[in-house]
Amino acid sequence: MTIVIIIWCFGFSTIAQDDPNHNNVQTYFNEARTYSNKNQIDLALSSLDKAAALAEENKDVKTLIDSYNMFALLYLKLDKVNTTKYYWDRAKVLLGEVEYPYGDAIYKYIEAILLYKENQNFQAIFMLGEARQLNNDRNFFNNILLVEGNIYLNLEKYESALKNFNSLVVNTDVYEKDYLASKAYIGLARTNIKLNNFEEALSNAQSALKLADENGFYLEVVEGNQLLSKSYEGLERFEEALVATRNLYTAKDSLFTLEKIKIETKTADEIHSENMANEIKRQDKRIEELSKSANKSEITAILTSAFLIIISLLAVSLYRNNQIKLKTNTLLQTKNSELQAARDEAVNAMEAKTNFLSTVSHELRTPLYAVTGLTHLLLEENPSENQKEHLKALKFSGDYLLNFINDILHINKIDADKLEPLNMEFNLKKVLKEVIDSLQQSAKENNTEIILDYDDTIPSHLMSDPLKLSQIFMNLIGNALKFTKNGEVKVVAQMVHKEEEDVTLYFEVLDNGIGISKEQQQKIFEGFEQGSIQINREYGGTGLGLTIVKSLLGLFDSQIKLQSDLGQGSSFFFELKLKSKDSIVDDIPFELTQKDYTFKGLHLMIVEDNKINQVITKKMLSKKEITSDIASNGMAAIDLAKKNKYDAILMDIHMPGISGEEATIEIRKFDQITPIIALTAISLDDSLESFYAAGCNDVVTKPFKPEVFYQKIGENIFDNRENGSLSS
Repeated sequence: MTIVIIIWCFGFSTIAQDDPNHNNVQTYFNEARTYSNKNQIDLALSSLDKAAALAEENKDVKTLIDSYNMFALLYLKLDKVNTTKYYWDRAKVLLGEVEYPYGDAIYKYIEAILLYKENQNFQAIFMLGEARQLNNDRNFFNNILLVEGNIYLNLEKYESALKNFNSLVVNTDVYEKDYLASKAYIGLARTNIKLNNFEEALSNAQSALKLADENGFYLEVVEGNQLLSKSYEGLERFEEALVATRNLYTAKDSLFTLEKIKIETKTADEIHSENMANEIKRQDKRIEELSKSANKSEITAILTSAFLIIISLLAVSLYRNNQIKLKTNTLLQTKNSELQAARDEAVNAMEAKTNFLSTVSHELRTPLYAVTGLTHLLLEENPSENQKEHLKALKFSGDYLLNFINDILHINKIDADKLEPLNMEFNLKKVLKEVIDSLQQSAKENNTEIILDYDDTIPSHLMSDPLKLSQIFMNLIGNALKFTKNGEVKVVAQMVHKEEEDVTLYFEVLDNGIGISKEQQQKIFEGFEQGSIQINREYGGTGLGLTIVKSLLGLFDSQIKLQSDLGQGSSFFFELKLKSKDSIVDDIPFELTQKDYTFKGLHLMIVEDNKINQVITKKMLSKKEITSDIASNGMAAIDLAKKNKYDAILMDIHMPGISGEEATIEIRKFDQITPIIALTAISLDDSLESFYAAGCNDVVTKPFKPEVFYQKIGENIFDNRENGSLSS
């Protein structure tokens, strides 16, 4: 059943008490109000037209303002907004000629209703408050309460709405006591239905209907039956709901007859046309009067006066312009100072946010290292199948949390302008193959094939930042795999243009997965955005991957673009401008084989201030038959390095006292040979370049994967021995 709600009450209060024809005009206003409340709009307009004619005849501006305001309210009840605004504007013009607080109050009351109809709820409430300040008439105050209550109901401020409606149920209004009470009961019924208080709503609807029937408030009869039916439905009293619905249709049939609508429309149009014609006649008469008085002498006098006025105005204008310039300069200086202060405040706030996120993400890594490390050790100690299942779940959760922390830190670094692209030689095909190989396991889990479509005319040696490019493709391909099952993900790299060493390349990652709706495409690159709550629940993830891609491409002055259809798959594409190094001979194979190292007999130093991390790192080394000493701070590490010989030093960076970087610098003063590997929960202000500059041979970020940890140890000890040098 469709529920139609009529919420507006158009009340008419007393007119200006100093009107010489007060009694006659007041009679017409009373008739108009009575007819309006009974929804007999044609008769209401006719009575109001008589009041306006009488005001016009007696040149009573205040009564004419009241008439225009009331015309506006009646046409608003007919939903003729443009006609409403015509009379509203006419009232405004006359209000500029006289001091009339009551007229201003009604004018603002109408403005509040227009604002509400445009869904500007808070502005409407503000305007009602303005109107209330201008007049304390009881009838006017009650009508404001009613409109305000309906606005509160629309804003779901149910307590405020109930307060307004309850105060009107027992109103003592001289003009509209029963009408206001019936509207109040309707408001209470609507509010209680929203709150699922169907018993209370039923009682309210019955009270409204009783008053409406007794007084012939036909619209309220319709509304009362609507709410009665809705209340019975809520109480599951369906037979009574059906009866109320039948009564509703009967009331509507009697109220909204074709003949009645025709009469109302005809009357409304005729009166409006007549009023507009009268206004045109008044203007024509004024023009004619002015034309007759314009003889030659008068014209000369007028021209002379106009000339003198123009000269005076120019002089005044020049003076005012000079004053305005002085004030403007002062104002601009003040505003510049305010803007500077606001900018400084914004910068401080951004720095505070950045430092907070950096500290949090860094501090989370330390306990997470314990979680991932202990999980790895427990998995290697032959757990039972039941325990193994739980440990694998714990490992997955740890890896997921680590990726999330890494994403936050990465976004934070980009926001803080801590990232700049490097410019080093690399092989693009090798980078893409390494990314694809690392994601093959995810592809197998989704039964999805990754296809590389690589243009072999792309130069083998390019200059850019291969690490950031890897991150871009890791996120794009990983994202495509997540939303593609039993399908394929295609990675395209094509040459667009090459001129000497300047190369423009086109990249695209396509999938035939679930696709993205047009609506969600507008915000898919925003932080923590995954398209919908359902997608997040089904596929997981943080929604930061595409944000990182967009930010990283921004470092290369490039822009990610998207084409997608829901259910048909997605395509992400972009272009990059790079430099090529054609003179370099390609003698490096694409595939790098991972080596197996024999670690037995190695002796390492662990520099770590966290006791749990000490135990975990030492046990991981023991698993490979590596012995170790532990230094709990930088000074202890320097002392041990002077007294003993180690195959490598595992150096934590963030420690109390002197940092890992400072300790490395001191060790390098007397030992240039021993490999030093930085193990760090890298934070916002950390720089890999500064680690290498201090003398570190390599960097492993905590928490790390065990296979990466062992691989780095092997590379820095055994590979450097083969090369004959271990210096940094």
